This record gives sequence, C-alpha cells and structure tokens, in this order.
Amino acid sequence: MIPLILPTALVDSHWLAHHLDHPDLVILDASWYMPATQRDGEHEWQQKRIANARFFDFDHMIKDHDNSLPHMLPPPEQFAQQVAALGISNHSVVVVYDGSGIFAAPRAWWMFKAMGHDQVAVLNGGLPAWIEQSYPVEVTPPTEITPSHFIAHRQDNWIADASQVSTALAQADHLVLDARSRDRFSGHTPDPRPEVRAGHMPGAYCLPFTELISQGHLLPTAALAEKLAPLLNDKQQLVCSCGSGVTAAILALAAYLVGHREIAVYDGSWCEWGATPSLPVVTDLE
Repeated sequence: MIPLILPTALVDSHWLAHHLDHPDLVILDASWYMPATQRDGEHEWQQKRIANARFFDFDHMIKDHDNSLPHMLPPPEQFAQQVAALGISNHSVVVVYDGSGIFAAPRAWWMFKAMGHDQVAVLNGGLPAWIEQSYPVEVTPPTEITPSHFIAHRQDNWIADASQVSTALAQADHLVLDARSRDRFSGHTPDPRPEVRAGHMPGAYCLPFTELISQGHLLPTAALAEKLAPLLNDKQQLVCSCGSGVTAAILALAAYLVGHREIAVYDGSWCEWGATPSLPVVTDLE
C-alpha cells in the first residue's frame, strides 16, 4: 500500500474522496456550534456523516475537565487515551471537518498539532461542500470503532497562556491577533458572557475569522497572505486569540497555510482574559 501523504494542511472534497478507502486515513467530525444556534454537533453526526467519520468532541470529552474555562486542551495522557479510543494511532492521517464549512475543525487540527501529530488536515468547506459535490454520506448508525494506540507529545510552542500573552503584547517580535468581530474587539458590543469585560488586550490587533472565509471555505492561499501581510511579518511569533480558543485556530491555520511556522493559540482566550480583573482591557470607547 502506498503511504498516504497530505498535500497541505487543507484538503478539498475531491482529494478526500479519492483517498477515502486508504487504511491510514481517519476522518473526524469536530462540529461545535455557538449555543445561540441551538445545533448539536454530535446529534447531527449521528444522523449524517462522511463514511466512517468518528466524532471528535472537544467541548465535553477531549478537554481539560479540571479547568473551568471552556474546552481547554487536555493533558497529553488524556488526549492520547481518548484519540486512541477513536482508532487513531501515531501513523494515522487525520482529516477533520465540521458542519459549518470552516468553523470548529481548525480547533481540532490545532489540538493534534499541539500534541505532536503532524499528519492532520482540515477539509475545506466541511460537510456542506462534501454534500454539495454529491459525495456520499452515511445515515445509518455509526459503526463500532476498533481502538488503537497513540502517544501524545505536548508541543509548548503551539500553546500560549495568559502570562505568555502578556509578555508577547509588549514585544515587537510578537503579534497577538484576535479573531473576534471588530465590534466585540472595540468594545462596542458587549461580550455574550456577563462576567467577561468588553474590549481587547492593549497592543493586540483584530482580524475577524469571518474575513478569511467565503461561502464556507477558507480563502485561497494568496488571498490569505494578503489579509495577513499588513499585520504579520516573517520574523514575528504569532499568538492567536478569540472568544474561547476555537476561531483563533482559524487564524492559526491560515498563517500556517501561507508558510508561517511560529504560531501559538492562546487557549484561554477572551473567556480567561476578559474575566480576570488583573489583566488589562482597553476599548475604542475610551
């Protein structure tokens, strides 16, 4: 069997369909939705999925259960045990999708990167693009998974905490980029969480994740580069933030696709920063 090699960190439906039967391929549905949508990613996966896709639940299961912040990265031993239960080994080639097109899947991509697994990609356009291109879906109950063995190696360079973000904000060779909307970043719109202040970190810049997406697909690489170029230079370490560490991973994936490699995601993101009185917050209203 010819080894399966990912062409980039972003694959399309044609590539995935062509390699669907490869024994090294593991497909994950990492769908997660904001509460206001009233959508349940796991329920939708149970009803309809790409063939043999397993559900990657980073909101309830594959998370740090000892941390009160939402869906924080779990310890390596826990991550290894839970992805092994999904049939993933260190030799697996993992392709992640979601039901929005591009929204939650990059979070799962980043989690694998942060745990030392490089053979991982996101399906551009997700399940909607797969269905739109008339590729088949499963609607029968999910089949039983044969567990595998996985060893996780936490990659600290992919992960930032509040202390590291505080330091990065004051350094010219670092860029802290916020994926939230411009209204939330500026403070014109209150945070949806009542205990979290409105505004942004002093010294951070805003690039809403929605500006990197068109019709459920990430923009072409050249267009992503044009979006990032005014903010990020080749010598800077990029730290990505958002509301709760999900859409920050979209910025991370975009930067990775254009060739940037010094990338970290602030896992606590605004849920942590905005709710911590000792951390500074500014608004454009001041």
